[in-house]
Amino acid sequence: MISAVDAHAEGEVGRVITGGVLPPPGNSVFEQQQWLEKNNDSFRKFLLYEPRGGAFTHANLVVPPKHPEADAGFIIMEPGNYVPMSGSNCICTSTVLLETGMVPMREPITQLTLEAPGGLVRVEAECTGGRVKRVKLVNLPAFAVHLDAMIEVPGHGKVRVDVAYGGGFFVLADARDFGFAIVPEEARRLVEVGEAIKQAARSQLTVQHPEIPELNEIVFTEFTLPLEQIDGEWHGRNTVVISPGKLDRSPCGTGTCARLAVMHAKGEIGEGGGFISRSVIGTRFDGRIEAVTRLSDGTPAIVPSIAGRAWITGFHQYVLAPDDPFPEGYTLSDTWYRTFK
Repeated sequence: MISAVDAHAEGEVGRVITGGVLPPPGNSVFEQQQWLEKNNDSFRKFLLYEPRGGAFTHANLVVPPKHPEADAGFIIMEPGNYVPMSGSNCICTSTVLLETGMVPMREPITQLTLEAPGGLVRVEAECTGGRVKRVKLVNLPAFAVHLDAMIEVPGHGKVRVDVAYGGGFFVLADARDFGFAIVPEEARRLVEVGEAIKQAARSQLTVQHPEIPELNEIVFTEFTLPLEQIDGEWHGRNTVVISPGKLDRSPCGTGTCARLAVMHAKGEIGEGGGFISRSVIGTRFDGRIEAVTRLSDGTPAIVPSIAGRAWITGFHQYVLAPDDPFPEGYTLSDTWYRTFK
């Protein structure tokens, strides 16, 4: 029996596993995530595949922290893989930890540190009446890798893209180049084109995180529209395609960080600058460059922050009957875009 608290951050579902699972082996949360991926991926499938999950679902396994500065650790599981960091999942996990009392809440501001697989994430939660009203997280360093690179995308010819790391490697493309306005009616086509762009970028552009050898492939496609000023604030619309083929319902925290890194590398935004990041369904994260830094190898990077809110949607206990013919669940291409084995 596995206990979970379901939540969503600005529309993106983040299931938080709070009981019934022993922490996997490893000396860090990253090692624990790697162990799960290599030795017990059936756990992720059990939670995220049908009939208990769906292509829209993510899960976060709460574990005791390994780093002495952290209050808790969390392992992020997505429909098709594991990622080192996720903004929406961090906001969901922070909200669940505080609103269920797993981590003490202090009003009006609770400071906590979470150990994500990719590193430490500093969190500031605004709390009122036992509820978390807003979560601001300072993300891992983000950096640009390729700027204005040209790739050949089947069916679309040569396409100009950027590639950046914001907690995963993103290939960013201008939505206007494909006739997109980033609205809900385009969701299916955005997924189809986004997957084609990602596959093309993977085969034609190389990436390698300077500090984490295991991170060496492009994982997401992000479509962007130009920033525009509304009531004195900069707004930018974007959407991220998550394999096997669905749109992030939130503005995507790590995607917003990747976009900030590209904008900074191009000289379009400086330290202290930011914008309101809008999703395909109109929800918002507030992104900001908190500082400018360098990685251990000298790579220029930014320290970005993301702010948004999550809401708890349910409390669940998941079980597996001993004679269930689908212990790892199943996927079908009618809703999963393509099936997984």
